[in-house]
Amino acid sequence: MKKTVILFALAATVISCKQKAKEKADQAEVPASQQQVKTDSTTAFSFEALPYTKADLGVFPFFSLPKGLKEMNKPLQKDFDVCFFPVKGVMKAFEGKLYKANITGEQGTEFSQHYFEKSMDGYLKSIGAVKVYSGTITQEEYERYQKKDPNKGGEGDIGYADEQINFYAIRSKDQGNILVQYSATNAGAKLNILQQKALTQTISKITADDIVKDLAQSGKSILYINFDTDKSSITADGKEVISQIAEALNKDKNLKIIIEGHTDNTGDAAHNKNLSADRANAVMAALISQNIAKSRLSAKGFGAERPLVANDSEDNKAKNRRVELVKIN
Repeated sequence: MKKTVILFALAATVISCKQKAKEKADQAEVPASQQQVKTDSTTAFSFEALPYTKADLGVFPFFSLPKGLKEMNKPLQKDFDVCFFPVKGVMKAFEGKLYKANITGEQGTEFSQHYFEKSMDGYLKSIGAVKVYSGTITQEEYERYQKKDPNKGGEGDIGYADEQINFYAIRSKDQGNILVQYSATNAGAKLNILQQKALTQTISKITADDIVKDLAQSGKSILYINFDTDKSSITADGKEVISQIAEALNKDKNLKIIIEGHTDNTGDAAHNKNLSADRANAVMAALISQNIAKSRLSAKGFGAERPLVANDSEDNKAKNRRVELVKIN
């Protein structure tokens, strides 16, 4: 009896070893681009684990749509933004250059989910993309992350509960890290492409010399002074800008200005006009407190009546929320 048990144990060990050897051999035969990155609840996705692609990727957004398909509307394209991609069913934020679009069939072409998905999967694998995740997220996960996504509900928006998402990653020595995700039904598809990069800081301190130069060259200086939300109280950062305005006025004792307050078109027009006037007067009061003569200053609010640009995006609305100094002599 003991001999029989030992023989069974040895046979099971041999079979197990053979199976493990076969699994390793099978995995070795699959190209890296066709393998799915393995992650678990304790292992975060990392580009460093991916092989570099040898493909020439071209320029952003790197590839065309399959023949017969087109962008349904104008795609969302931003030089820097955030997009969420699923890693083991958890939406993770990545930053960089972003493209998001809804996809449909060209006129006379009926959209096919199978055609779109097979085309995308085949092309992405051919350029060295590795599938990171294919699956859905839960309603709980959607509720957790969705308010953090500034483009939620916009063009090409992916990442809803029970939506089948396919996420691929490409590691390139020339183009850096690239993330691609798509979802599709027989009604159409959505596609997101992000080229990962860090923010290039473009904000610089406004100086008195900048203000003096603007007033001399164009007769006005456009400033973005920070106020508390929906109030005329000036923040600490805003007070630093006020100090630079006072210094500019002290450089030319004969200079007189009108301080104009402007808002975007969000909310009630009358409220916005009153708020812009209050903010312009707050700037004037702050300058007077820094020994600038009241006779050199006046203030007026225009609300949303004089936009710099169309109020058709959050970026443009931010440009319209401004204070202008206008030279009057």
